Amino acid sequence: MKKTLIALAALVSASAFAQSSVTLYGVVDASIENVKGAKSVTRVSSDNLASSRLGFRGVEDIGGGLKGKFTLETAVAVDTGANGGGATRFFDRAAWLGLETGYGELRLGRQDSSIGVIAGNSAILGTQAYDDLRIANMLASSTYRRVDNGITYILPKLVDGLSAQVQYSTAVGSSSAVGTETSGVDTGEAYGLNAQYVAGPLGLGLGYVSAKQNTNGTQEADAVLVYGSYDFGLAKVTAYFEQDDSDSNNTSAAYDKRALAGLKAAVPLSKDFTLTASVAQASNVNFVANADALIVALKGQYNLSKRTAVYGLLTAVDNDNGTTSNANIGVAQQMPGAGKSSHGIAFGVRHAF
Repeated sequence: MKKTLIALAALVSASAFAQSSVTLYGVVDASIENVKGAKSVTRVSSDNLASSRLGFRGVEDIGGGLKGKFTLETAVAVDTGANGGGATRFFDRAAWLGLETGYGELRLGRQDSSIGVIAGNSAILGTQAYDDLRIANMLASSTYRRVDNGITYILPKLVDGLSAQVQYSTAVGSSSAVGTETSGVDTGEAYGLNAQYVAGPLGLGLGYVSAKQNTNGTQEADAVLVYGSYDFGLAKVTAYFEQDDSDSNNTSAAYDKRALAGLKAAVPLSKDFTLTASVAQASNVNFVANADALIVALKGQYNLSKRTAVYGLLTAVDNDNGTTSNANIGVAQQMPGAGKSSHGIAFGVRHAF
């Protein structure tokens, strides 16, 4: 009897140890918003401060400095309960497996791109509906926010504060279609790199991606995203710039380059309340020459606890009078008429677990 109890206790202990290496986590974000473009709409919305998600993260210390890792993460729309990946994929935000050693880390699967890992970090920029990168539909927030079939090597830490990675994808896919490799077809093959440096109040970063846009690889899409930030104590100021270059848009009716330059300041008004203001200029919107827009935003976040926050968002977009209907941009997909303005206001709650 005693041996049986000892064996059972050992089994339970081993099971508990194995389970302790897997973490269930997530974010739930919901708000009430009013958005005005060509028309006005008031609605319950999801993901305005942070993307609602459910994830599983696992780490096993194999020994000798070797670790096995994985992340599976799916988006959840709080307003409807729908899965963000739709019918084509379930773990739309992340699905990768990796090995970490003293010589770096290798990850295989769907993951952040080399520019998306910067753009999607809300502490730096952000790719939510009220953020300028998303409104301007820049590649770091849309087409190449994440990649399918990714092979990412994260370099070991060589200098304190410095992190870097190189990335290759056999077929990047898109937000609406899964990337599928086809013999003799180069479309979707992509390369990228990323480097970030943080030293006290200073932060610097650069991301780059280049992807083939057609079967024989003669047309490419390239994106470069850079930022620099400094925390002065009274405010953290961040300057950023992204340029997209798309060969497939180099026609008589379009322009092959577009850009966005922005500046934002985050001011901690108290221990729990931060007010962030930003202004950005989008140029050659949707790859239309001389189509520009000014994006101004204000965000207030009050932390009720370490996990729960309430927030308010206000973003306005002013399209130049010279823009045409296919070059207009608006808040939360509410497009105004040609050369018109758009704005949105939202109040919500975000909880992380």
